[in-house]
Amino acid sequence: MGDISIDVSINITAIVVAAVAGFFVGGLWYSPVLFGKAWMKAADISEEQIAGGNKAKIFGLTFIFLLIMSVCLAMFLGTPEITLQSGALYGFLTGFGWIFFAFGVVALFELRSWSYILVNGGYWVVTMTLMGAILGGWK
Repeated sequence: MGDISIDVSINITAIVVAAVAGFFVGGLWYSPVLFGKAWMKAADISEEQIAGGNKAKIFGLTFIFLLIMSVCLAMFLGTPEITLQSGALYGFLTGFGWIFFAFGVVALFELRSWSYILVNGGYWVVTMTLMGAILGGWK
């Protein structure tokens, strides 16, 4: 069997910025300004439950998870021919084609509503598109 050689170049700063961007999109997406109320209703979560959550754990692990996702996406987009536009396209395809529908499958089996799928899946489509643009454009 032959060796597989992949020439991938990743930008650590772009990876961190992409993760931070996903974090901020989530903050806006799930706020009352955008879809916070719809998400709370669809997820059957009260403001009291949210207030009682361990914020350090939630936000800390969220950032770590986004950072890991950013590293993985950067590995796919780390070739010289990837641009901001193609990075955004591949980020979109990742968010829509993989994450949105994977989330949707789980939500269907959990008997969740379409608004639950659309709010949460929509976040991932927007976030991965933005992360892809950052990672593709910032070499």
